[in-house]
Amino acid sequence: MSFEQTFKNIDDLLYKDSGADSELDYIGQTSWVMFLRYLDELEQDKADEAALEGKDYTFILKEDYRWGNWAMPKDAEGKLDHHVAKTGVDLVQFVDGELFPYLAEFKNTAENPQTIEYKIGEIFSELKNKIQSGYNLREILEYADELPFRTSKDKHELSHLYETKIKNMGNAGRNGGQYYTPRPLIRAMINVLNPQIGETVYDGASGSCGFLCEAYEYMYERMEKNTDNLKTLQEATFYGKEKKNLAYVIGIMNMILHGIEAPNIIHTNTLGENIRDIQEKDRYNVILANPPFGGKERKEVQQNFDIKTGETAFLFMQHFIKSLKAGGRAAIVIKNTVLSNTDNASVSLRKLLLESCNLHTILDMPGGTFLGAGVKTVTLFFTKGEPTKNIWFYQLNPGRNMGKTNPLNDKDLAEFVTQQENKPETENSWNVKTADIDADTFDLSVKNPNTPEEAPLREPEVILAEMERLVAETNTILQSIKESI
Repeated sequence: MSFEQTFKNIDDLLYKDSGADSELDYIGQTSWVMFLRYLDELEQDKADEAALEGKDYTFILKEDYRWGNWAMPKDAEGKLDHHVAKTGVDLVQFVDGELFPYLAEFKNTAENPQTIEYKIGEIFSELKNKIQSGYNLREILEYADELPFRTSKDKHELSHLYETKIKNMGNAGRNGGQYYTPRPLIRAMINVLNPQIGETVYDGASGSCGFLCEAYEYMYERMEKNTDNLKTLQEATFYGKEKKNLAYVIGIMNMILHGIEAPNIIHTNTLGENIRDIQEKDRYNVILANPPFGGKERKEVQQNFDIKTGETAFLFMQHFIKSLKAGGRAAIVIKNTVLSNTDNASVSLRKLLLESCNLHTILDMPGGTFLGAGVKTVTLFFTKGEPTKNIWFYQLNPGRNMGKTNPLNDKDLAEFVTQQENKPETENSWNVKTADIDADTFDLSVKNPNTPEEAPLREPEVILAEMERLVAETNTILQSIKESI
């Protein structure tokens, strides 16, 4: 059975179950099952490696809570042992009353937050089993058991399918869109910033960790493959923070499937951190993010920032600027009104950005880029430590209406990535000197001066004369046809 069919079968069972109501529930429930399946494979691999070295391996989980004992106990022929395997009410009671509490306790007993033990504890503290039928759960466990995690090819295919599920959540509407930034846009942003091995990469609104996963793929493909580099990439490169419970779990699972064993993702409200407390050790070389827009933060949270505003995205911008190392590079997706709003907070934010960073590129995205978001967005590319002197604007024009059936693709952004280095003037791009920007408003509205002039509209009298001429021609032709019959 293919990976894709296995995922579909699990979704079908969740759809039938009274406890799972939406795509968000489906991926949440699939995530905890897949995580335990992955953990079992990981432990088996480590036990095999230890045995080859003549060492003993200490399993993370006690025997009763390992996959092969509670989820898929097997007989001598390697088939599910129905005499031992729990099902129905017994299975749900074990999962809810014993398994989840046992796993959640790792959050309290782990040595530090950067261990897989701590991640286990956090995941099972935040998630609840919503699968109410023990018979549905038994079938789901059997499907999950068929998924191989051993080879890099297996993991790559699984990570691809998991990304598809995250994308479907965004397509489903409601609040699912917050988890999914179009991957072609993420890849273009990473190409421009070009993160290198040894640099740290951060997303303070990590969601499903799409930015960090794509950055991992980019850096892994380009680095020299040696033990030191692999260890650096695994343990000391990618960092994130996420507030929402489900998004945090999905992000952790997504990074694990992309090959990062114990992701450095912290479950916290990023905006709850006072930016005045951010020190050099807390700063990063590269920041990639798509912070939530339109949210409203409470007054006490706003006190953590120099520019007071309830707009979540504007608070995140201050956090990102403060969190960049000197010379650090950032690419941030944000709603386009940040460029032109006239309220004090917007003006102050633009002033801060232009004076403390080199805002060298603004990518203007077409409407429909983000499914269900209902707002136009821009991507801001900047380097910290020097004021802005010149901004290159690029207005993306894919030549079609964007939407669910016409999503963004890598080809749409290829010209932008190619031209960004030299920043030419074209029909879709132009340069603006900071000296020419209004010093009172710092207005950065997207106004393309290079758009070809449209032909002027004709006067009504000219249009009517043209219509009369065409009617006369038609009558002449009709009369000619009648005479020839």
